[in-house]
Amino acid sequence: MANKVLMKGNEAIAEAAIIAGCRHYFGYPITPQTEIAAYMSKKMPKIGGTFLQAESEVAAINMVYGVASTGLRVMTSSSSPGISLKGEGLSYLAGADLPALVVNVQRGGPGLGGIQPSQSDYFQATKGGAHGDFHMLVIAPASVQEMAELTVKGFELADKYRMTTMILADGTLGQMMEPVSLDFDVKPMPEKPWAATGTKMQRKHNIINSLYLKPEELERTNFERFERYKTIEENEVMYEEYLMEDAEVCVTAFGIASRVAKNAIDEARKQGVKVGLIRPITLWPFPTKVFEKYADKVKGFISVELSMGQMIEDVRLAVNGKAPVTLCNRSGGMIPSPEQVLESILKVNNGGNK
Repeated sequence: MANKVLMKGNEAIAEAAIIAGCRHYFGYPITPQTEIAAYMSKKMPKIGGTFLQAESEVAAINMVYGVASTGLRVMTSSSSPGISLKGEGLSYLAGADLPALVVNVQRGGPGLGGIQPSQSDYFQATKGGAHGDFHMLVIAPASVQEMAELTVKGFELADKYRMTTMILADGTLGQMMEPVSLDFDVKPMPEKPWAATGTKMQRKHNIINSLYLKPEELERTNFERFERYKTIEENEVMYEEYLMEDAEVCVTAFGIASRVAKNAIDEARKQGVKVGLIRPITLWPFPTKVFEKYADKVKGFISVELSMGQMIEDVRLAVNGKAPVTLCNRSGGMIPSPEQVLESILKVNNGGNK
């Protein structure tokens, strides 16, 4: 059995990034993700890496763009308002097809909101994240172990598809402590012939740019990019099924909400209710097919969220009207209780809709 260490979720992300080969971190402190930056500030100088607290989130994401252009693994992290400031840079990364890892440890909003956990950046993350036609790979961990494992996976997917991977966590996962195994099988970094590394007079210049003055050329690159997205949708979807084999009610949740949902499901099972869970791990690409699979088999779906209801829209699209989809939620930094989720399960099981 691999040795485990007790770590905060934020620290697990930082250590996993280092294990994955990241030697460049640029960020700016904001609660509840500041421990990532603090950890990197201690570790990076000791291993020959670069830690830089930028003057702003805008500066940090553009520093990420610069390092990503050279083909090296690079990351930044922030929380909700800070991610908004990084939006322009995220779009530039997409337009230049550059791999990078961005971590959003969400807090309640809109505006400054509060520093408590939330999942209300789902739309922002999965529907692009900034201006223009693009997607980011969006991965939602549900434990400190997954915070680490999916960080390594995120770097590998970013390199494989030349795009940004976002780890979409929340304040609870960032701050909670759990035992973590850091014994990862890290794949070697692929060759990056497109990177700006100096020609050594042996090849043509590589140009890293997101500006296309000819509309036909920009249209072509957008169509090509979305063909790559189709490949990702076919090959990289991740999700967990829990007690779905005989389920008559399906709860769906991601991140910390899924852990609350499992407690409620276990209690409902004790009461004789056949209920299960679909936990999306990739939020983009969304695991549409697994929802389609169960849409004709269950009485209804319940989307448990720390928001006013965002993922529920993707669930409804996937179910395509074949079963009712209801919302069980808290907002503003509040977390649904197992009792609240159980109440929703019993209501759907008895034929009622919220």
